[in-house]
Amino acid sequence: MPAEKKKLVIVIACGLEDERMSVAWSIANGGIKSGLDVTIFLTSSAVDCVRKGAADLVHLNPLDPTVGEMISNLRSQGGSILVCPPCAKVRGYSEKDFLDGVVITGSGAIHELIKQGAATLSF
Repeated sequence: MPAEKKKLVIVIACGLEDERMSVAWSIANGGIKSGLDVTIFLTSSAVDCVRKGAADLVHLNPLDPTVGEMISNLRSQGGSILVCPPCAKVRGYSEKDFLDGVVITGSGAIHELIKQGAATLSF
């Protein structure tokens, strides 16, 4: 039986105008490439990055792809994207406003991953 993948949870709270957004997605993609099971948990203004079309042209670091490309790559490689419910609600967003596969769920989802041994990073 193959060994279970190691898990990485990345919490992002900065918005699309903040270069840390690009860094977080770059590290997430690096984690996927290195074989980690990556879950992103978006809070505060970071929830805006997964609104349909919102990050497509955002290019915060000229050495990285656009944020939209990094999000798309993570999703296509099996990464999970979760959104904080109150952060979505205060902005008037529901799951229909977000990219396909993005899930609105509470922090209990990442607590479960942490209890399973997930490493965590915050931006």
